[in-house]
Amino acid sequence: MENSPKPYMNPYLAGVFLGSVLLASFLVLGAGLGASSGLARIAAALELSIAKTHTLSSEYFGKWGETPLNYYLVFMFVGTVLGGLFSALAAKRISFQLEKGKAASRLLRISFALIGGIIIGYASRLAQGCTSGQALTGGALLLTGSLVFLICLFAGGYLAAYFVRRQWND
Repeated sequence: MENSPKPYMNPYLAGVFLGSVLLASFLVLGAGLGASSGLARIAAALELSIAKTHTLSSEYFGKWGETPLNYYLVFMFVGTVLGGLFSALAAKRISFQLEKGKAASRLLRISFALIGGIIIGYASRLAQGCTSGQALTGGALLLTGSLVFLICLFAGGYLAAYFVRRQWND
């Protein structure tokens, strides 16, 4: 049983750790957490390396200038990815697989994941923030809009699950 995965962390303890990181972010940086800004700035840096003039004249990416990676959420995003990878490796919970129901083909699952990712990425930038920033930072600040968002997010998730549950329970 040397290779058996370790049990998941207690969710309440994980919540305390996440809240502590959010508190530290407020105290040290004076700002909360989020993910989409870091990813958008990484995309800006990639575009900058290919088409500098176009990127700098872009209304969206241009405002970040020639150093879009010089932003705290870029480091938070990279740290989240590397931390998650380290945690999965340490707990022996990493495997490369495609999770899907029997009724869904591999192509359908990959297509839905790609299309959904593009839509949510676009929407998060259109809204000037992602769900994690809205829920964590806005929720911690007890912003009415963030609390309404969380209620709608969970209600929408439960409603959407009704329509796709047959894809996973077959």
